[in-house]
Amino acid sequence: MSTFHFSFIIPVYNRPQEIKELLNSMLQLDFEAPFEIVIIEDGSNIDCKSIVESYNKQLNISYYFKENSGPGNSRNFGMKKAKGNYYIILDSDCLLPKHYLNTINKNLSKDYVDCFGGPDAADKSFTNIQKAINFAMTSFITTGGIRGHKNQVNKFQPRSFNMGLSKQAFESTGGFGSIHPGEDPDLSIRLTNFGFKTKLIIDAYVYHKRRISWSKYYKQVHKFGLVRPILNLWHPKTERIFYWFPSIFISGLFLALVVFSFGSSMLLLIYGLYFFMVFLLAMVASKSLIVALLSIFAVLVQFVGYGSGFIKSSFVIKIMRKKPEMYFPDLFFKHAS
Repeated sequence: MSTFHFSFIIPVYNRPQEIKELLNSMLQLDFEAPFEIVIIEDGSNIDCKSIVESYNKQLNISYYFKENSGPGNSRNFGMKKAKGNYYIILDSDCLLPKHYLNTINKNLSKDYVDCFGGPDAADKSFTNIQKAINFAMTSFITTGGIRGHKNQVNKFQPRSFNMGLSKQAFESTGGFGSIHPGEDPDLSIRLTNFGFKTKLIIDAYVYHKRRISWSKYYKQVHKFGLVRPILNLWHPKTERIFYWFPSIFISGLFLALVVFSFGSSMLLLIYGLYFFMVFLLAMVASKSLIVALLSIFAVLVQFVGYGSGFIKSSFVIKIMRKKPEMYFPDLFFKHAS
């Protein structure tokens, strides 16, 4: 494909201020060709219509309000409305660097794929908690770099906070399914099964604000853990042993605390060494003592949340033989199409 007509697809739910910040960053893009922005209000109680309308003279932007049906279905809705031939899907809590769209255009023109993903980063304006959570979610020592490590360039499963998808790939696969979270790896797997190529574009990063409280962060990663065994059930060839690591980690930590109470500290010292490495790497990355300390807690919250969710979901699916849609109804939107 030689000519790209990009359409940004952005679902939003009760976050008008985030849309304003995202649109402001789009005004700064150094891309000369026209591009389209499609905002899908997913049944919000606090809408962003007036904010979007204030940008009508500066950006080629469309706004749609629809019944709440989840981010996946809202993205599908937006792609059906879009006029472009290549969709760029963003979360509303992202900011774009100036080079973002130009980087994508050059990369796809040189090495075309029907689906790409980009990594996320923490902007200097983010809070210390946001920076700590970003480290926990992106560091090689915590997630193995699956969300944006260079070794993943040609075997990458894009995430929908920063994802590109051709019109052809969308029409062939039907887009996102009804599960949330987990709709993005599910789509990535189906794209591969359909023969479409995916990749990571290293320099097409976004500044991703993520959750701004520990409780919201825990709830998010716990859902990630619940979803993974469901995806393994749907796509058994994608099941990997490393998905068990957070569960093994928290089980080992519990064991370390038990044996420590009986006078043995060796296992607990191993965990202490790991968290010291987390501290050092976060310190180097953020150049902040506070962020480095918070990163230790962020990693602990991530492993406990994800690991406990993964164990629970695995037990329900493999031992109890329950249908995920019936046992975890909060993970599925009823009105997805």
